[in-house]
Amino acid sequence: MFRLALATGLALAGTLGLSSSSSALAQAKPASTVRLDYAYYNPVSLVLKDRGILEKELKKKNIKVEWVLSQGSNKALEFLGARSLDFGSTAGAAAFIGKANGNPIKAIYVYSKPEWASLVVPNGSKIKSVKDLKGKKVAANRGTDPYIFLLRTLDRNGLAPRDVEIVQLAHADGKTALEKGDVDAWAGLDPLTAKSEIEAKSKLLYRNPDFNTFGVLNVREEFAKQNPDTVLSVLRAYEQARQWALKNPQELKKVLITDSKLTDAVATRQLERTDLRNSSIGAPQKTSILAAADVLKKAGVIPPSTNTKAVVDSLIDPSYVNKLKTGK
Repeated sequence: MFRLALATGLALAGTLGLSSSSSALAQAKPASTVRLDYAYYNPVSLVLKDRGILEKELKKKNIKVEWVLSQGSNKALEFLGARSLDFGSTAGAAAFIGKANGNPIKAIYVYSKPEWASLVVPNGSKIKSVKDLKGKKVAANRGTDPYIFLLRTLDRNGLAPRDVEIVQLAHADGKTALEKGDVDAWAGLDPLTAKSEIEAKSKLLYRNPDFNTFGVLNVREEFAKQNPDTVLSVLRAYEQARQWALKNPQELKKVLITDSKLTDAVATRQLERTDLRNSSIGAPQKTSILAAADVLKKAGVIPPSTNTKAVVDSLIDPSYVNKLKTGK
């Protein structure tokens, strides 16, 4: 079914590409509203929203701003594909799956380098290693970085997806299932993982920062083509929010606590695993995503015929952030 959806999505993307033309884009009216997501796994988006930075940036252009909550990369990609978002924040590998599946997006900015995914077991679990998961139930949210993290972790430890029972659950539901004992492990996402660690004494079974692909901001290709100056305005505002977050770590934590309704301890744990120091996008992100793509092929999530390099090259677009930083 997934492969059929992939083929259909690519065919649809090709059809849309043929039906659009440069003249149509030239005649399109500039956007009067920009729709962005905010997400608890993207602290910079919370700062951007709470401080009204983008609203100030776009007010002089008479462009309004609308905010939509994304509960995971898969939801952000769903909103982008449905054109209910112009900008959506996801993990890099999740954006790759979306792109390969025909979602017409470009990844144009890095909002964080997080260690947001890990494998979690409940307090008192007898599972001591990844190999102990064989035959066990593992909750994961398909199409997100924790799901891809699970696949890569299994592969690294000599297991295939069929060796465990993957239970498809949204991130919050996966946490609940773990703590109730309905699953043996959970591919968790911060801040939910940090919350489960601190409040339910859950344990991290496996960590690997390199298996976490970067947090990337995606834009709909059509929107970017029609509104290149607005894209730069959004990135300029994102940069202001990121720089403010770096300079004001305690204030950043307060924003995260207020918006995500976290305790100080949980927010501290999440931010300890979130690196906001770089926003450039390019070769490091491509390398990280291509490594994940190899496992996605092996697991049958994408067809073996997929040209992963071509998909990644089409996804990653550093031109906007480079222009922003060089002024050229």
